Amino acid sequence: MKMFVALFAAALSTSVLLGQQSEKRKVAVLDFNYGTVMTSVQAVFGTNQDIGKGISDMLVNQLVNDGTYRVIERNALDKILKEQNFSNSDRADANTAAKIGRILGVDAIITGDITQFGRDDQNKNIAGGALSHWGAKYGVGGVGTKKAKAVVEITARLIDVNTAEILASVQGHGESQRSGTDLLGGGGSWGGAGGGSVDMGSSNFGQTIIGEAVKQAVTQLGSNLDAKAASLPHTTVQINGVVADATGNTLIINVGSKSGLKVGDHLAVTRVTKVVKDPVTGKPLRNIEDTIGQLQITSVDENSAVGTFTGAGQPKVGDVVKTP
Repeated sequence: MKMFVALFAAALSTSVLLGQQSEKRKVAVLDFNYGTVMTSVQAVFGTNQDIGKGISDMLVNQLVNDGTYRVIERNALDKILKEQNFSNSDRADANTAAKIGRILGVDAIITGDITQFGRDDQNKNIAGGALSHWGAKYGVGGVGTKKAKAVVEITARLIDVNTAEILASVQGHGESQRSGTDLLGGGGSWGGAGGGSVDMGSSNFGQTIIGEAVKQAVTQLGSNLDAKAASLPHTTVQINGVVADATGNTLIINVGSKSGLKVGDHLAVTRVTKVVKDPVTGKPLRNIEDTIGQLQITSVDENSAVGTFTGAGQPKVGDVVKTP
């Protein structure tokens, strides 16, 4: 009896875990805006670096490792951004971010701003152009002092892809301080930041005090986003459309991301066999339909979608597709 109870409890626990895994919400992370700290970035590195992309990539890794969300890969996101030709300024807009999220088929999209990056004392003389002096020591122009403290602050927002509503806003803060070094000191073999793209995920950058501050800020930001996962709304989208093209088992339908359709969704494919009308007014009251099969969505744009049909019947243009 005891063994039966133990086995039942284990099975129940496994079932609960599987249920929790199926409830994971899918998100995408856009590159963070760093316009307000660009001067500080140039002072730290001696040249402009896209720290927005670097911190976004670090956050993706953090969220994937935490396991609270399912996260869209960078390649899929970059492909959509290129196809839709969204500029950096466009992405900062909540409505545009929501549109990107609908095309990607995610539940929410994460955007944000880097609000502080560099010294905690911005009044001290900070001169750039340090990368040319790297080799003998870790100097960043006038940044090097006897005691250096790096501070990084990031704000992130969870945006509902259906309404463009900001569901949550969280922050991450990190700082690191050492004596006898500068903001880039500590990463003994770190080779610099050429080409405008510093590898912020590298272990050598992580050993610098600015790298340590970034890591702390991203870790805190990820934890705070994890805590907001339960606040994402569970919405049931009702899809109702028709087949616009049927070539073999590949169907194109006349509804897309604007209606809430996502890649991976399953729809019923039916055919209207009879329309019941009101005998007094002549208006349609009800459609009698036969089920032809089902459609799994493989590609979505704003107003249409492509899917693979399975079933005993043969689909044709005009057949109905809807939420089962």
